[in-house]
Amino acid sequence: MKKIALAVMATLLGSPAWAADMAVKAPPLTSPIWSWTGFYVGGNVGYSWGRAPTDVAFIQTSTGVTFVTVPNTPQLNGALGGVQAGYNWQVDRLVLGAEADIQWTGERGSGTSVCPTACSPNGPTSATVNPSLQWFQTLRGRLGAASSGFMAYVTGGAAYGEINTSAAMLGFGPGGVAMSGNASWSSIRLGWAAGAGLETRFGERWSGRIEYLYMDLGTVSANTLPPFSGAFNSKITDNVFRIGLNYLLH
Repeated sequence: MKKIALAVMATLLGSPAWAADMAVKAPPLTSPIWSWTGFYVGGNVGYSWGRAPTDVAFIQTSTGVTFVTVPNTPQLNGALGGVQAGYNWQVDRLVLGAEADIQWTGERGSGTSVCPTACSPNGPTSATVNPSLQWFQTLRGRLGAASSGFMAYVTGGAAYGEINTSAAMLGFGPGGVAMSGNASWSSIRLGWAAGAGLETRFGERWSGRIEYLYMDLGTVSANTLPPFSGAFNSKITDNVFRIGLNYLLH
């Protein structure tokens, strides 16, 4: 009987069912649970390309009468870089946030318009306008959807920036003598910006992003001085593409 009992016990211990019950199961692998909630700071670099459609009015200096208004569309292009800071608040997969940034740009452009000979019996008159965007800031809200360490978002809000412009009018006086009228001005304009982006987490406190913004800074106006007078009205719009790196403070 003792031998029979030992044989039965050996059979039970060696069965697959008993071995499976005795095995220790490894814990399942899980992805990190990312939370976007908290403050962050970071930097960015990118490129911007914009337009400055300008109406150039050629004016008779002695009477103030406009001869003709000629369109002119300088293209603004240049690199940019800046810093940003903001706060995110995540509820389930929805991410709400606010962000402020400042950018320094190298955007510049130039365009020339020519008035028909009716502007002066002594020859054609030309007007050249040279706009540049020195810097801009935005204050925007963000609305995103988060999934597995990624967040796609849309953004929009206020924008303002400094626009410097120089203009020159060149023509000919009696006897074919070259004459010019010049002006330069600087203006800080308030407008709006809107766009979208994609951000991804890597590590506990770092994230990277790509982002596109469209920006409208409204219209700037100025006049050149005699002997050739002109009025310039330029509407400034911009396209911004940038990549950024953020450090999460939470």
